[in-house]
Amino acid sequence: MDRDTVTPEVTEFPGERAQEWVDYHHRSAAPSTYVYEFVWDRTAPATGPFCTDVDGNVLMDFTSHVAAAPLGYNNPLITEPLEEFGVVDPTKIAGQDFYVSDGKPPGEATPGPADLMDRLTDITSHYDMDTVFLSNSGAEAVENAIKISYDDADGAKYAITFEGAFHGRTLGALSLNRSKSVYRRDFPEMSGVHDVPYCDDRTCSADTCSCGFFADGESKLREKLDPKAGHIDPDEVAYLIMEPIQGEGGYRFPSEAFTDEIADLVEEHDITLIADEIQSGLGRTGEMWGADNYAIEPDVITSAKGLRVGATVSRSDVFPEETGRISSTWGAGDVVGALQGSLTIDAIREEGLMENASERGRQFLEVMRDADPEGVVDVRGKGLMLAVEFDTTDRRDEVVDRAVQHGLLTLACGRKVIRILPPLDVTEREIELGCELLTAAIEDVA
Repeated sequence: MDRDTVTPEVTEFPGERAQEWVDYHHRSAAPSTYVYEFVWDRTAPATGPFCTDVDGNVLMDFTSHVAAAPLGYNNPLITEPLEEFGVVDPTKIAGQDFYVSDGKPPGEATPGPADLMDRLTDITSHYDMDTVFLSNSGAEAVENAIKISYDDADGAKYAITFEGAFHGRTLGALSLNRSKSVYRRDFPEMSGVHDVPYCDDRTCSADTCSCGFFADGESKLREKLDPKAGHIDPDEVAYLIMEPIQGEGGYRFPSEAFTDEIADLVEEHDITLIADEIQSGLGRTGEMWGADNYAIEPDVITSAKGLRVGATVSRSDVFPEETGRISSTWGAGDVVGALQGSLTIDAIREEGLMENASERGRQFLEVMRDADPEGVVDVRGKGLMLAVEFDTTDRRDEVVDRAVQHGLLTLACGRKVIRILPPLDVTEREIELGCELLTAAIEDVA
């Protein structure tokens, strides 16, 4: 498969073999959020955003597995070192109890968990972060962020989250979610979690906004935290958690006035700020972290997906000193995941992929805005974290279905939004092609 010339080609989707695999999969699988019958054939040709399914359909993946494959398929920056290093079994060790090395001195060895943590402290050093806890997933990264924030808060009992937020599906993380009700319904929750609007009004000012965060010259959060008139004692707030850019909630990009206000309030009241960077981090927005685009300065960062393991990153003074407070997960012992995460960070930094994300993201926005297809009410994004919003949910869903028939894989989020997540090394040709396929799908539905 030649990445410079390949184009999507769909004969029948889903095909007979895909349907066979889907039926087999669901004989044992619990109900979950499968989008459509895309069954990737991992033995078939694939490169960049292009892959082949089990029926031989060639598809263009503009989801990057929900940002979990930030360099696309079979990127040589990942595959060639993996072959060179000759990974052995076991690839998972008791990573919070034992250490791992290939016998060479630190800095010369095959990158592993220690190297990944070293890279993470390097790319968060502008926030004075120097300590990492590795885990298996984004939800675990958030859970540990919650734990260390409560531990550091001297008995403070409240948390602040935002309308539209999504932080994971484990019970602690679920307590912070404010997106679709199905995620939380009938599950027990942590007490003391308060929410305020997330302001994505581009015309917002500190006086007023359409989302309700600002009103009469004051923000809802400042009003709640007012030591005299508010109903939340700021001294009892353990942490504020936010996605610098909301993902599942609809690819909502915050207003400058909103992030300025958050930055002011957490500093004024000395509140720990957790930035959930699981979807917006690792170069996706054209900066290493989504928070880098705004005035906020996080005390804790959570990462996963493209990192290949979960990570909770902060300062040593935020993490508990007592060794048993956070432990007993396998993330620090995932040898392959740590290697892939290290190689991904290296590629993003050394190959200019943040700059490419910014340039190709601007290209996508210009092409789609110029096309101005029927039913599209907004095209927005930072870097390659892109969104196309429609006038109705039904139209959005039909476009997702039609796009895959044209060979383009996309994903829905929020109520009426399609999210676009090309690999960070996507080319000008591939953006142009993806826009053509998406526009054709929109025209089909119109």
